[in-house]
Amino acid sequence: MQDLTKGNESRLLLTFVWPLILANIFQNLYNVVDSAIVGNFIGKQALASVGASFPIIYTLISLIIGVGSGASIVVSQYFGAKDNEKVKRTIDTVFIFFLGASFLITLIGIPLAPSIFRLMDLPAELQDSAVDYIQIYLSGIFVFFSFSGISSILRGLGDSKTPLKYMVFSTILNVVLDILFIVVFGWGIKGVAFATILSQAFALIGAIVHLNRTHDIIRLTFRRYHFDVTIFKEAVRIGLPTGLQQAFVAIGMMIMMRLVNGFGTNTVAAYAAAMRIDAFVKMPALTFASGLSSFVGQNLGAKLEGRARKGLKSTVFVSGAYCLIVAILIYLFGENVMSWFTKDPEVISIGYNYLWICSLMYWAFSLMFSFIGFLRGAGATLVPMYITLINLWIIRIPLAIFLSKSYGIMGLWSSFPISWVLGALGAGGYFFSNRWRGKIAK
Repeated sequence: MQDLTKGNESRLLLTFVWPLILANIFQNLYNVVDSAIVGNFIGKQALASVGASFPIIYTLISLIIGVGSGASIVVSQYFGAKDNEKVKRTIDTVFIFFLGASFLITLIGIPLAPSIFRLMDLPAELQDSAVDYIQIYLSGIFVFFSFSGISSILRGLGDSKTPLKYMVFSTILNVVLDILFIVVFGWGIKGVAFATILSQAFALIGAIVHLNRTHDIIRLTFRRYHFDVTIFKEAVRIGLPTGLQQAFVAIGMMIMMRLVNGFGTNTVAAYAAAMRIDAFVKMPALTFASGLSSFVGQNLGAKLEGRARKGLKSTVFVSGAYCLIVAILIYLFGENVMSWFTKDPEVISIGYNYLWICSLMYWAFSLMFSFIGFLRGAGATLVPMYITLINLWIIRIPLAIFLSKSYGIMGLWSSFPISWVLGALGAGGYFFSNRWRGKIAK
């Protein structure tokens, strides 16, 4: 555990965030390795099927993750206020919630998967493999929720290194199981889903055993769990706007996926691969924003607003510099990276065009999420939710529909960076209004 209320703000943030970045690098390697192995050993149709599954999975879990993020912020605020008893009760409450939510998502998601893919207008040749993948994935959703919950809680307590250790282990195991199930056993796309579930499950078991032996605050055992309604309401108050925001973003992703599906299998495969790279390169900016939320939560909980603001400045500077470097690298090596996933020249070209267009405005993406990370740490998530939803549903989706009809797939790609610029303006405007003050958990 790490107290983020003392010491140099920039140094503390960098020290706290670098393990998170490494952990998320390995987390994203799940997706990159899965896609690379699928594209090279099964084919571009299987690559497209895995990519088409992501918006559906994200839609099903987004509300739950939002409430979990709210609980993490509550943990960081109580920890900053030195109220360990409420920290313990928050941890108990969030894990009981994850248990019930994962059961419900599995129950709903598995039978609905075929209908959802048809609704998204997924090309017919991709539907069977996409359904196979997502149904197996959803059957193990509890291990993803649980491991994500442990990681979020530890970040709220200032411990970013423990999640890193188990994420590294999980990613390495995932690579081994991918090769075993796909290359050796020939299980195809089902092997990808099984490898992901099993590797995450082993990491979860290891993390639980380690925490029960070493942490004074965290004790994960079903015999002592207590659900605190008051704390749950506070987590929902803080996290539900984020969850609703993510849910509507996820539905927007499904609509964007439907637009992509209309351009055929090559474009779906290119989008699937490019999105893996896109998520990978945007991840440090998102991680800095997530780390900033814990930093801000602890410091505002300790009534140190000046330190919280300095943390935001450091995050904006570091994330912006990173995004500039990434844009240059994508321009120089983007096609080479796309070739890791497929050797099809048309798929590579389509994917590279997406990456290059988006990379020009990664700085706006990082700025938007830096502001949002601060506001979430302050417990003020409602207005950022409105900003994000307006940006997505009033601007990006209509713009994507219009531009894709007028300029084809290049027009569709252009809608992403335009929306990031407008989102950064909206989130920044709310931050500078200072209306987020007074939202800390009591």
